[in-house]
Amino acid sequence: MSVETTAPAVAGAVDKEVRRLDRVIIRFAGDSGDGMQLTGDRFTSETASFGNDLSTLPNFPAEIRAPAGTLPGVSSFQLHFADHDILTPGDAPNVLVAMNPAALKANIGDLPRGAEVIVNTDEFTKRAVQKVGYDASPLEDGSLDGYHLHPVPLTTLTVEALKEFDLTRKEAERSKNMFALGLLSWMYHRPTEGTETFLRSKFAKKPDIAAANIAAFRAGWNFGETTEDFAVSYEVAPAARAFPPGVYRNISGNLALSYGLVAASRQADLPLFLGSYPITPASDILHELSKHKNFGVRTFQAEDEIAGIGAALGAAFGGSLAVTTTSGPGVALKSETIGLAVSLELPLLVVDIQRGGPSTGLPTKTEQADLLQAMYGRNGEAPVPVVAPRTPADCFDAALEAARIALAYRTPVFLLSDGYLANGSEPWRIPELQELPDLTVRFAQGPNHTTEDGTEVFWPYKRDPQTLARPWAVPGTPGLEHRIGGIEKQDGTGNISYDPANHDFMVRTRQAKIDGIDVPDLQADDPDGARTLVLGWGSTYGPITAAVRRIRAQGGHIAQAHLRHLNPFPPNLGEVLTRYERVVIPEMNLGQLATLIRAEYLIDALSYTQVNGMPFKAEQLATALEEAIDGH
Repeated sequence: MSVETTAPAVAGAVDKEVRRLDRVIIRFAGDSGDGMQLTGDRFTSETASFGNDLSTLPNFPAEIRAPAGTLPGVSSFQLHFADHDILTPGDAPNVLVAMNPAALKANIGDLPRGAEVIVNTDEFTKRAVQKVGYDASPLEDGSLDGYHLHPVPLTTLTVEALKEFDLTRKEAERSKNMFALGLLSWMYHRPTEGTETFLRSKFAKKPDIAAANIAAFRAGWNFGETTEDFAVSYEVAPAARAFPPGVYRNISGNLALSYGLVAASRQADLPLFLGSYPITPASDILHELSKHKNFGVRTFQAEDEIAGIGAALGAAFGGSLAVTTTSGPGVALKSETIGLAVSLELPLLVVDIQRGGPSTGLPTKTEQADLLQAMYGRNGEAPVPVVAPRTPADCFDAALEAARIALAYRTPVFLLSDGYLANGSEPWRIPELQELPDLTVRFAQGPNHTTEDGTEVFWPYKRDPQTLARPWAVPGTPGLEHRIGGIEKQDGTGNISYDPANHDFMVRTRQAKIDGIDVPDLQADDPDGARTLVLGWGSTYGPITAAVRRIRAQGGHIAQAHLRHLNPFPPNLGEVLTRYERVVIPEMNLGQLATLIRAEYLIDALSYTQVNGMPFKAEQLATALEEAIDGH
């Protein structure tokens, strides 16, 4: 670690040491009304513009406004940024900003000894301390002696900085998060222009509030520069070598997924229709897509989950790229209509942003427990392809892939993201237009079958010999009138059929269509000829890859493979699995992929699971994988 000294930037400042770091993990924590998500988001935006690689983990209560000063009401935002390629929000924060005793108590257990703790001393009143179960103030009883403690009266300093503004004390206190942001921006040499521009824009209709927040932000920066309590600031250089050339932006999973859906509709030259009902953590997709009418996007906020997917399926029948977004509880309500889409053989994207369950469960926490629901959660034999993104930025590509399958094979497709990907963010290289796939669709234009008497007719279930997809006929096209509904159809004609042999044929044909979807081979990362393979899917990619890097850096041998396509599986998956003595499958459920792998390939896969509403930690996974390598 190199050390430099810089001159003071403001009057009254003293020379302060500047230390260079390769990475930092910061966590902002406070009441859900303290603006921690906004603070973290602004710090992230400036970090992205500076050129660091980054990964974030927002964590907040499900309640709209949890009781102030209580442990259940704590909201936090963790950011890991570095001068090199990183994959996770980090296992343990180097810095905790705690706005009150509840925030301190809820998060101090995650910090390693020696971490920096910045606390808002104004909130550590006797009542507030006792409210969260402290017998005495942790600022005075020595319990924080193992950390670098920075007691800062954030509220008092903010009110003092804003005394020239015509604000009540309560209004001034609301800006204390901006004071904290300014302090951290000084501490880690973050740019400031973007945040000031953002505040002017956010409060454009209230210029006095905008000016007050900017003043609080600058006061926090100046406090860091002038106070003797912060003797050191830190630099984390841009991660220039971590990124291929291109134009980048910071993006969350839900935003990337939204952009992917818009891009898919443009590449298919189809209008995009979203039929949705608000549900955490999927609602942001509805919010975002509602902004893009200029791209032919139509959004419909339905009265319930069933109406949302019903409208979407109707839009698919009408020739749109149709999407419905939800989370696990909504999938349960939509299951009958998904089965109808299987029967009708119409393209439909079912976006499931998974969260903790069952029932209402943990609305703001993450989980991967909807895989078996996506695979089998319908009556009858109703196979549906399943695609899962692995990082926030990858949600863009996964949306395009799901649309490709839906349009080419005329089938509903599950896109399984989760709360960790949806709310987390990372840098994303904006693709060039020529890099996007051609998703052009050809609608049926006329008769496609000749009867025995020579009459040319349209058969709605006459299939493409390669894809087994049926033709897609837009309603109102002359001569293409056809029956449609949920009762079993006769092969070819689409007429209602109760014939047992026909039903058997149609069930097997629908299954064969899904089994025959063109899916790329699985690539295993195995530079050393390992005997143990770790197999993952979805958002476990980051923690697994970070754990694999740790093991290899210590001389261990382990292979890694990650599934995007969960139905059908890649054609070479069985061959990949049989290369290894042991296969370990980490999942944020009780072993759902492991169950599928065991059933399909008769592989005695080792399941490593977690269902605590949080993503895996890299160190935790590395320990489990090392035990698997050793055969424990």
